[in-house]
Amino acid sequence: MNVAIIGASGYSGEELVRILSQHPNVELAAVTSRSLAGKLVADQMPALRHLVGELTFSASDPEELAANPSIDLFFLALPHGVASEFADPLHRAGKTVFDLSADFRLTKNRIYEEYYGQSHPAPHLLEAASYVIPELADDKWHSASLIACPGCYPTSIQIPLVPLLKKGIISPKGIVINSYSGVSGAGRKVAEDFIYCERNESMKAYGIPKHRHLSEIEEQLEKAAFADCVVQFNPHLAPMSRGISTTIVAKAETSIEQVYTTWNETFAEKPFICVLPSGTYPDTKYVSGTNRCDISAVYDKRTGNFVITSVIDNLLKGASGQAVQLMNLKYGFEETAGLL
Repeated sequence: MNVAIIGASGYSGEELVRILSQHPNVELAAVTSRSLAGKLVADQMPALRHLVGELTFSASDPEELAANPSIDLFFLALPHGVASEFADPLHRAGKTVFDLSADFRLTKNRIYEEYYGQSHPAPHLLEAASYVIPELADDKWHSASLIACPGCYPTSIQIPLVPLLKKGIISPKGIVINSYSGVSGAGRKVAEDFIYCERNESMKAYGIPKHRHLSEIEEQLEKAAFADCVVQFNPHLAPMSRGISTTIVAKAETSIEQVYTTWNETFAEKPFICVLPSGTYPDTKYVSGTNRCDISAVYDKRTGNFVITSVIDNLLKGASGQAVQLMNLKYGFEETAGLL
């Protein structure tokens, strides 16, 4: 299967190049970038010189790409708003699209406009898109040709919470979430907040009280709980290159044993979810470079709360790795193909 990566010059795009150039079931046919067109991929991504050969960045023209009969599948590693420029003609041409942006993660244009500050550029595609975390979705999405890959923060939050909300093990009310992200989560850009001297030995909250990912988090948690679910989401920028650590406080409705029974049943056949014993705590350094999510929980009898922790690599399970995992499942490849 021939695949293309649109917008490959960012961190997520580079991870897609790394994974797909080694994937046993696909051929990396095109890597595009408007700013790098004509340049060797190896010169821009020296760590991948041994994988990409003489592959060059090509121009990013949506209509030309849609008309290319030799490419079956497209990964969009683009900013929100820009991704729709490509998703629309590609979808009309019958191509399969995995979108890593936020453009198709929400079901309502009104909510998209509220959180992203602009009207949705392709609202007619919102119903066509399937939002999928592979460990939590049924197989109905396999027939979709436009797949919205979840955000990094929401992935770290939904994997532990959704199974518990579905079974009423936690209350949907009063959930507090603190998440800590590596600097690569901000993308490959030059800005004062992200230079070494500002971030080294320093951590700070940002985007409070209404970070963009909050819209996606609440929409998906409400679907799981069949109830309103207004959460307090507090993201932080941490002094590390990659990774997300999330701590969730939720009111307990049953026992800690039920938490673990539910998780073990839900994730029994899921190769990328590791359920750690209660009283042990996930560490970002052990999931860095992998597509894994490690989770654990404890019960605080003083407050009647469960304290749930999870970690992922924001560029892999939070972005490119999960996108490739979805491709593997859709096309019947080994779920772990190309992934650690």
